[in-house]
Amino acid sequence: MVKTPQMQELPLSPYASKVAIDNSHSRPNYGHSADSWNNEKSAYQVDQIIDVEDASMELIEGQEHQVARKLKSRHIQLIALGGAIGTGLFIGSGGALSVCGPAPLLISYMIMSFFVWCIMNFLTEMVCMMPISGETSMFAMTGTYLNKPLSFMCGINLFYAMSMIAPSEITATAILIQYWTDANSAIFISIFIVVTVSLTMLPVHFFGESEFWVSIIKLFCITGLVILGIVIFFGGAPNQDKVLGFHYWKHPGAFNPHLVPGNTGKFLACWTAIIKSGFSYVLVPEVVVSCAAEAKDPRRNMPRVAQRFVYRLALFYVCGSLTIGIMVGYDNSRLLNAIAAGESNAAASPFVIGIQEVGIRVLPHIINACILTSAYSCGTSVLYGASRVLHSMAVNGAVPKIFATTNRFGTPYYSTAAASVFCLLAYLNCSDSSSVVFTWLSNIATISGFVDWMLVCVVYLRFRKVIEHANLTDKMPFRKRFMKPLAYLSCGFFAILSLTNGYAVFVADNWNVSDFFACYTTLGLAAVLYIGAAIYYKTIKLRDLDEVAAEIIPKIAMADEEEKGEVPIVPKNWLEKVWYFLV
Repeated sequence: MVKTPQMQELPLSPYASKVAIDNSHSRPNYGHSADSWNNEKSAYQVDQIIDVEDASMELIEGQEHQVARKLKSRHIQLIALGGAIGTGLFIGSGGALSVCGPAPLLISYMIMSFFVWCIMNFLTEMVCMMPISGETSMFAMTGTYLNKPLSFMCGINLFYAMSMIAPSEITATAILIQYWTDANSAIFISIFIVVTVSLTMLPVHFFGESEFWVSIIKLFCITGLVILGIVIFFGGAPNQDKVLGFHYWKHPGAFNPHLVPGNTGKFLACWTAIIKSGFSYVLVPEVVVSCAAEAKDPRRNMPRVAQRFVYRLALFYVCGSLTIGIMVGYDNSRLLNAIAAGESNAAASPFVIGIQEVGIRVLPHIINACILTSAYSCGTSVLYGASRVLHSMAVNGAVPKIFATTNRFGTPYYSTAAASVFCLLAYLNCSDSSSVVFTWLSNIATISGFVDWMLVCVVYLRFRKVIEHANLTDKMPFRKRFMKPLAYLSCGFFAILSLTNGYAVFVADNWNVSDFFACYTTLGLAAVLYIGAAIYYKTIKLRDLDEVAAEIIPKIAMADEEEKGEVPIVPKNWLEKVWYFLV
């Protein structure tokens, strides 16, 4: 094979060499004598490990499939945070409050924040090992560490979920504008489809800049609302003449027993709130790690993003839910009427209702504008994520190669176009009967997130097993303590959550066929996808550890070489240190 100058500059990484030597000379005994080790298989694996240049040639020949590293740390930080703070917190929390009460709302966000922290760490550990194009999606990692049938199921599940959430958020933007005007929502849906799709078609740094500044608006908004909540708590609003405190935690109460009275009803209220809160976080970690292939210096930036993202997210959601419980009671007539009327704009926001209760007039319009930017931001984030999942599937041969094609700016435009087609489903909301179907499809998509998180835990456990088998544990760029037991805990938690997310339909006199299918169709769909893929690929076995090690070590070596070219940012003064800490 002819070596190009580019390929000659890519030496074997130090620990790839070590593993190659170890594999050829001191292979562990797998129940047989050293002499019985299959020489042909061993030689094949060592060749796969050592011949990094061959893997490099594949990478160079596939330049038209490569995305561009144009996302800075501040971009990814705000893409992560901005994609999570959306209509779920600003509007959807009102429904959870009315059904469950303020205490379950707060508890649910605390619990879910912890498990999302676990998921974020699992994904970050894996993606930092090989932050290269085509390898940073859950689809790719599942195929690498488990097998092709599970990988295919994961990829389709993720692509569908993200593609369905995008039109949902676009619809939300149109509904939010109707807070100010009665114009046909189809007009605004069309405008936001064009804006959203156009932005994701541009070079990725434009998307990063847009998300950065829009997310800044959201952060100022939620920070301002928390500060306002403190003012209302101490009775400083216009229509207040005394300290409000935790009045609504006493009257009508901290818990609103759900379905049945007593302590059982309070427990069900907490569990229902946890299920509802999951929808606010779902798919956000996956979008964040998909940025790794387009991030500058990913092995330094992704761990920073992961840690700061989760802590900030927990802070905003926990403080936000506490503020809601202070400002509004779960029996508030405005809240209940807005939910009964199917409102999805500022009229249904518990923040706006709380502000109206204390006589502040201008802020509801400002908050509606902020919620509008949130919906737009979330829509672009999940559309970006969907396009990168499809691109990763194409790079790995699971879908037609045309979806792996990128333009000279590194944008996978065919994948983006395919994901954008789903945005047209937003028009279903222009009809009352069609909107029911769309809501049903959107609910199915959100459950897909829970299924994916279960798979994240399984993939992570297999990843750690492969890394330990190849003696690469000490070479992991990012590693947190106690992650393996937390992976088992998280997998069990999300399995129970997925199985019980529709428990309410099994309660006496509460059966609803539509709700049942909305809650459990995703599980059936995942099973069908897996069985179909298993028949097609003719396997259900997990990949051999040696085979996986032989595949990943050259890729790790490539990531090592890319890392050598990255220059760490060193703050020069206190102002830069503050900025570096924040973003």
